[in-house]
Amino acid sequence: MSPARPTRIPTPAEHFVGAGAWRHGLRYGLLGLPLAFVALPLYVILPNHYARSFGAPLAALGLVLLLARLFDALLDPLIGRWCDRLFARSSRAVLAAGAGAAVALALGLWALLFPPEAVRADLGALLAWAGGLMALTYTAYSVASVAHQTWGARLAGNEAQRSRITAWREGLALLGVLLAAVLPGTLGLGATVTAFAVLLALGWWAWSAAVVPLPGSPATPAQAGMPARRSPLRQPRFLKLLVVFVLNGTASAVPATLVLFFVQDRLQAPTAIEPAFLATYFLFAALSLPLWVRLVGRLGLARTWLAGMALAVGVFVWAATLGEGDVWPFLVVCALSGLALGTDLALPGALLTGLMDELGERGRREGAYLGWWNFAAKLNLALAAGLSLPLLALFGYSPGARDPAALQVLTLAYCLLPCVLKLLAGAALHTLVIRPGHRTEAPTHTPLKAHP
Repeated sequence: MSPARPTRIPTPAEHFVGAGAWRHGLRYGLLGLPLAFVALPLYVILPNHYARSFGAPLAALGLVLLLARLFDALLDPLIGRWCDRLFARSSRAVLAAGAGAAVALALGLWALLFPPEAVRADLGALLAWAGGLMALTYTAYSVASVAHQTWGARLAGNEAQRSRITAWREGLALLGVLLAAVLPGTLGLGATVTAFAVLLALGWWAWSAAVVPLPGSPATPAQAGMPARRSPLRQPRFLKLLVVFVLNGTASAVPATLVLFFVQDRLQAPTAIEPAFLATYFLFAALSLPLWVRLVGRLGLARTWLAGMALAVGVFVWAATLGEGDVWPFLVVCALSGLALGTDLALPGALLTGLMDELGERGRREGAYLGWWNFAAKLNLALAAGLSLPLLALFGYSPGARDPAALQVLTLAYCLLPCVLKLLAGAALHTLVIRPGHRTEAPTHTPLKAHP
C-alpha cells in the first residue's frame, strides 16, 4: 500500500480564481444584480417620482426620506449580529432569512411606487405611506444585502481573491443598475417591478448553490476576554477605515440624489435621453472592474482606491462647467465618473474583509462589522437626501427652475460639494490607512487532507 499523500483542498476563495471561476462567481454574485436593481428605484428614482408625479414638497419629502433611512441605518448593526448567529447555526438558516427578506422586498417596492388613489389625494397620508413602506422595504433590503455580503466576506482569501469575490458581486450589481436605469423609462415602473421580482428569485436560487464558507472557529479564551472585541467600534483600525468610507460615500450619495434634477433643469436634456446617462455611468463602472482589479496587484487596494478618488474629483470639476444643451459632454462625464465608481464598489469591501481577517474575526463576527459598515452607507444616503433637498429649497431651487441663481445652487450642490468631500476622503485614506503602513495582505489558509 502506498503511503498517504497529502492533497491540498482549495479554500472557498480559491474557487474564484482559475478554471471554472466564472461559475462560482456567478452563483455567489447574481443576487447582487436584483439588490442593486432595487437600490436605484429606492434611492434615486423615488424622490424624483414622488416630487414630480405626486407633488410632494421637497422639504417634507427630504424629511421623510431622512427619517426612514435613519431608521434603516440604525437597524443594520442589529441585523449584522443576527446574521452572525444565523451563520453559526447553518448556511441554510441564512438562505431562509434571505428568502423571507426577498418576498417582503418585492411586495414593498410595488406598494411604494404605486400608492392607492386615496393615499395620493392626501399629502399627509402620502408621506406617511411613503415613510412606513420605506422603513419596511429598507429593512428587508438590509437583511438580504447584509447576509449576502457576510457570506462573501467569510470566503476570505488574499487581496487578489477578495477583490475578485467583491468584483463579481458588484459587477453583477452594476448590471442590475443598468437594467433599472433603462427599464422605467422604456417599459414603465410596473414592468420594472415585475422584472425585479423575477431576478430576485433567480438570484436567491443561484445563491443557494454558491460556495459555502468554511465554518468559523470559536474564539480562544484569550480573545473572549478582550473587551475590544465586543464591538467593532472599539477597533481603531476599523474606525479609521470607516471614516474614509463615510466621507467617500457621502461624496457619492449627494450627486446620486441630485442627478435627475441636474439633468432635467441644469442641462435641460430631453427626457428620452435620461436612461442613457445612467446606463453610461454604470456600464463604464462595470467595464472598469477588471482593470481596477488588475491594478490592485501593482498598487494594492488602498492606493488603487485613492487613484479612483482623484479621477472622480477631476471629472466633477469639469461637470461644473456644463450648462443647457451639453448632452454629449455630460455623457463623457458619466463615462469617466463611472470608471471612478469602479473603485468605490470593488475595493472598500475588500479592504474591510482583509482587516477582519487580520483582526482574527473571520468566521465569527463578519456580520457585526458589515452591519456597522452598512449603517455608515445608509447614513450617507440619509444625509444626502435629508440635507441636500431641504437646503436646495432653502436657497431658492425647486424642480423645474430656470432662474440662473437657482441653477447655480444646483450646480454647486451636484458638482463641487462632492469634490470637497472626495478630497477629504482621499486625505483621510492617505493619512489614516496608507501612511501608517498597515498590513493589508490577509493570510491564506490552505488546509490539507490525506488520501490513501
